[in-house]
Amino acid sequence: METVAALAGVSAATVSRVLNGSARVSPPVKSAVQSAVERLGYVPNRAARSLVTRRSDSVALVVREPLEFGVTDPYLSKMIVASSQSAVRTGRQLVVLIAQDDEVHDCVADHVQACHIDGVVLSSVHADDPLPQQLRRAGVPLVICGRPARDLHGFCSVDVDNLGGGRMATRRLLETGRRTVATITGPTDMTVCLDRLRGFRETLCEAGRAPGLVARGDFTRQSGERAMRDLLQRAPGLDGVFVASDLMAVGAIRVLRSEGRRVPEDVAVVGFDDIDLSQHTDPPLTTVRQPVAEQAEMLMECLVRQIVDGASVEPKVLAPDLVVRQSG
Repeated sequence: METVAALAGVSAATVSRVLNGSARVSPPVKSAVQSAVERLGYVPNRAARSLVTRRSDSVALVVREPLEFGVTDPYLSKMIVASSQSAVRTGRQLVVLIAQDDEVHDCVADHVQACHIDGVVLSSVHADDPLPQQLRRAGVPLVICGRPARDLHGFCSVDVDNLGGGRMATRRLLETGRRTVATITGPTDMTVCLDRLRGFRETLCEAGRAPGLVARGDFTRQSGERAMRDLLQRAPGLDGVFVASDLMAVGAIRVLRSEGRRVPEDVAVVGFDDIDLSQHTDPPLTTVRQPVAEQAEMLMECLVRQIVDGASVEPKVLAPDLVVRQSG
């Protein structure tokens, strides 16, 4: 490291800050250090660094969902891949931990506090999740994917504007002439789902429409099927539905077709997420796109700033986009 510092014309401490991803280094200095590293072929000794820094250079993405859901949901799979790529770009490895209940949470907290993990990105946060407070008490750097519940203010978070996304989807249904609209929500103990539902309801209210029907799902295709059957029983004249995830929308479209309803001629469907499958449904799904790669990059950036500099980071909100296809 001292050889790198001499070649770059800086101190060894500055080289250390650059290698650890600190934001407290000017771009010219960072460029000089990186050039010296490349010229010398310098590779940090991770074992030696961990003894000095007490860091493992590993970060965790903790998903609070059952194992079978956490590894099969297309949105979460995309988030895991994007987070891993973002972590590698900062010189760190990503560890994925599925924490489906409080017992597993205790194991995760113990693992992190034993210095095996430098920081945590927490995804799929439910209202009763004890892990954020456990990690806060232990002083573990933490970033939450999505808007935290009310009692988690003060945590750094990176969210997508789910309220605005719900408004976009509902407005699309109204603009295409739908008269009787409904929504299929995700778990209502998650703020992302409550925000999408609120966007749906507020848009109907502003348009002078009666409150739309609501059926609840759990982000799985099967729950989308069950919720769609429920809505058709309660409102046979239904002609538009906003579904709070693309995977549930796939299930909803399947039920509509089995019941002889044409999409979008009889019932328009708008989803949320823009997973790869949404382009290949029959018909292709109109949906609200979440910028997953950008969100993962920002989550990792915020986490690294906390790990390296101890910096507090303000919550960030990213804008979604409406992707118009043939379903609605």
